Amino acid sequence: MNMHNIKRTWKQCGKTVLSNFLSDATETIGGEYSPTQGVRILEFECPNVNSGGKSINCEVELWDCGGDKKFETCWPALMKESNGIIIVFNPDLPRHLKEIEVWYTSFVLQQRLQDSQCLLIAHHKPGSGTDKEQLHLAQALSTLKLIHSNLDDDPEDVRTEFRKYLAKVVSSMFERQDQEEMSIITQNFRNL
Repeated sequence: MNMHNIKRTWKQCGKTVLSNFLSDATETIGGEYSPTQGVRILEFECPNVNSGGKSINCEVELWDCGGDKKFETCWPALMKESNGIIIVFNPDLPRHLKEIEVWYTSFVLQQRLQDSQCLLIAHHKPGSGTDKEQLHLAQALSTLKLIHSNLDDDPEDVRTEFRKYLAKVVSSMFERQDQEEMSIITQNFRNL
């Protein structure tokens, strides 16, 4: 099963570090900051994703999008044919909390993705502390899965939640495929 997921948010909130970790692209978590220019696509396999009682081997394209506003004109191309969106934000920055709804509207609602195809990650940078108190998110975001990540404290919890998210995306992809097939059958039946 092939899937295309987008990671989108602001500069310096940890998207690339999370992307590298989830794709096993690097062994180290720390390092010098280097902003992503445009988009960086990581392709990797995620075996044994459990979806609908089946174990699926997924081929994942994780699009790590640069957080600089100058790349905003690239968004339509990034969103095309995406199967899911991961919104990464720094919960210590109030402006991030206020802007999540904008990203949700642009990247999820306008693309007609289901809420199960969206994952919010409150990424806590090393040394920032991991205050996992209730975040004050907009009402429209209340049905979305929110996880807190701190790769220093709980890296495997983040990977487990990512795999659960992938399972939901796979289910949505199968549902959409079934609907498309049924529509073709129905259309062919009408043409008889």
